[in-house]
Amino acid sequence: MSIFRTFLYLQCCTLLIACSEQKEHATASYEHAARGAFSSALSHDGRYSLISSIHHGVALWDNQQQVLKYQWFQQQDQDSLVHTVAIAFDNSHAVTAEKTTFAVWNINTGDNVGYYKIKTATIRDIAISNQGRSVLYGRSDNVVVYLNLETGRRIEFLGHQEKINVVDLSPNGRFALSGSNDYVAYFWDTQSGQVIHRFNHPNRVTQVALDPQGRYAFTADSMAQAHIWQLTTGDLVSKLKYIARQKIFTAVRFNDQATRLLTGSPNRLVDLWQIADGEKIQSWHVTPREGSKPKSAVVLDVAFTNDDTALLTESSSGIAERFTIREANEHN
Repeated sequence: MSIFRTFLYLQCCTLLIACSEQKEHATASYEHAARGAFSSALSHDGRYSLISSIHHGVALWDNQQQVLKYQWFQQQDQDSLVHTVAIAFDNSHAVTAEKTTFAVWNINTGDNVGYYKIKTATIRDIAISNQGRSVLYGRSDNVVVYLNLETGRRIEFLGHQEKINVVDLSPNGRFALSGSNDYVAYFWDTQSGQVIHRFNHPNRVTQVALDPQGRYAFTADSMAQAHIWQLTTGDLVSKLKYIARQKIFTAVRFNDQATRLLTGSPNRLVDLWQIADGEKIQSWHVTPREGSKPKSAVVLDVAFTNDDTALLTESSSGIAERFTIREANEHN
């Protein structure tokens, strides 16, 4: 290849890359935490963002109106911070957790409807069911607790051998998914505490998620395995296909049709995957906070819009962003 042709080739590649990157830029962005966010949760439809930050407590944003709906202050110790937040699938309630306390909030009224303190170990992750009827939280002492807030019924799941990293709860509160440093994720029944499926990994399990319709589960470990499982049989559906030696997921979401999966990572990266074969469809980068060092951001949560034409992100930069999903024929 001549120098001239090489020059033209490089120019064309540069233009193609520039055009491609231009398409991946956020179509809208909104500042939700002036100095960055500590934790965040998006509602399943992207309607709400729940943000915990050092300087503003916990804030609930209405993403349709782009207004601050509520600002909640938990009865926290000076040295404690809300580190885990979650929104119920039906957008009725939210839960915010510190190390040894959690609070439940009514999204319609903004009222606090319960404040709870645990006596053993610390909370590592938390989830809430529809109508705020129950919560599920994982503790540092290897125990997962299911608590029915209406009846007070409590189940302690003792299947894990190491501290719990992540939990998820079905919208009706009937089924739980938990992942631990013991290299195992368990799918179990919250009424009986019985294990339905055991999902093994070669490293500690750092991310789990349930398809709200009960079709699939997602589990990922701290190194290089991310799996999608069929919940009725426990069979492996697909493995996410990537070449990185180590890939950590900090957020995950199934779309309503259970055909696609969104993931977020600690290096600003958001990926869209095909569930059937684990192939990557499209990628984006969230925006780091201006002047931040290092110039990066952790993707705290992701969500599809109702029509699956766009996605929303919340990151540690304190910025919510909206990205466009290209049509299937554009991915080729």
